[in-house]
Amino acid sequence: MSTFQIEGGYQLQGVLEPQGAKNEALQVICATLLSAGETHIENIPEIRDVLKLIEILKGLGVKVEHLSKGNFRFDASIIDIDYLKSQEYAQQAAGLRGSIMIIGPLLARFGHGFIPQPGGDKIGRRRVDTHFIGLQKLGATFHFDAENHWFHVSAKKLRGSYMLLDEASVTGTANILMAAVLAEGTTTIYNAACEPYLQQLSRMLVSMGAKISGIGSNLLLIEGVGSLSGCRHRILPDMIEVGSFIGLAAMTASEIRIKNVGIEHLGIIPESFRRLGIKVEQADDDLLVKETQHYEIESYLDGSIMTIADAPWPGLTPDLLSVFLVVATQAKGSVLIHQKMFESRLFFVDKLIDMGAQIILCDPHRATVIGLDRAHSLRATKMVSPDIRAGIALLIAAMSAKGTSTIDNIEQIDRGYENIDGRLNALGAKIIRR
Repeated sequence: MSTFQIEGGYQLQGVLEPQGAKNEALQVICATLLSAGETHIENIPEIRDVLKLIEILKGLGVKVEHLSKGNFRFDASIIDIDYLKSQEYAQQAAGLRGSIMIIGPLLARFGHGFIPQPGGDKIGRRRVDTHFIGLQKLGATFHFDAENHWFHVSAKKLRGSYMLLDEASVTGTANILMAAVLAEGTTTIYNAACEPYLQQLSRMLVSMGAKISGIGSNLLLIEGVGSLSGCRHRILPDMIEVGSFIGLAAMTASEIRIKNVGIEHLGIIPESFRRLGIKVEQADDDLLVKETQHYEIESYLDGSIMTIADAPWPGLTPDLLSVFLVVATQAKGSVLIHQKMFESRLFFVDKLIDMGAQIILCDPHRATVIGLDRAHSLRATKMVSPDIRAGIALLIAAMSAKGTSTIDNIEQIDRGYENIDGRLNALGAKIIRR
């Protein structure tokens, strides 16, 4: 288990550029299984979770060529379905939640899909019912081996269907969409997730020959086709990394330019930080975070305490609430952070309280933060990263604290942020990887 040793209290200065979006990468890499042609994907983030998924595809027989940094070519013309029954696959897939999205493409193209019960971040219950209910609507037979915790779906032929999803699941929508593009007839998906990652996946599928309308809305209409070809696709900048950098700049009172952020795909993220008093300016496709010694949280028009809450797109992504919470600890004023989707994601706040933050954990979903307005710096401490997003939030807290902190289990951070220590050290941070 690796560790970060962070000497806090330093201002940063310079330019950061976000990596490719992790959540999009997991979807579009799975989509390469739908075609026997070559698919070229650019701007893939070379992070732990993505590289694990690529290894799973290699095990299935996909020919993967690493052309250059972030650029890969995939050839899924020959697939070994029996690999899904191997112990090696079971170990790989159980540790990567995103691997569940290979089920839709394999079911559509080969009539079968196996996957162990998925793992991933320990942030509360993350049910997968939406995936399999949707695939059953398309005509698949579902079986769960409760003793060995294995899911299996099979179908001789998928047929289009109308479905109203019980939740706007991003990965669930992606899985069903990838199966539906090769189903016979027309599929309607209502209450579909419509995040930029889903829009990108849809556009990639269209470039492969799929027929999809309603892209960007929560109502998708898919006309099934007989087969798909290869294509060329470029992944968007990672909005979660952009938000993390804004929070980092604010907490360390730094002035940072974040380049090539994909402004039109950030939604309300920049404005949500501005509601905390952070100076975020736009310059073409860059964001400038001005040096912010003091920032004051807005109140509602009636004077009541502001709430920052997650919501399905175009609402605020839940992956950034940990960062918003940390940033609020040094603001002037108070804010309620409401994490609606995952009931264990706020439990990392005990570490921030140990550092001197004033936080009241109301329940598993809500925390009230009383900002210190930099009257007192956070104290250095020893921490453990419980998941990707809490890990980056703790790193931001440590960089703003006086003294030297340590964060164990940084493999969790590496799952979502590529070479984060090297990139931040180049701007003046003091992070040592041990």
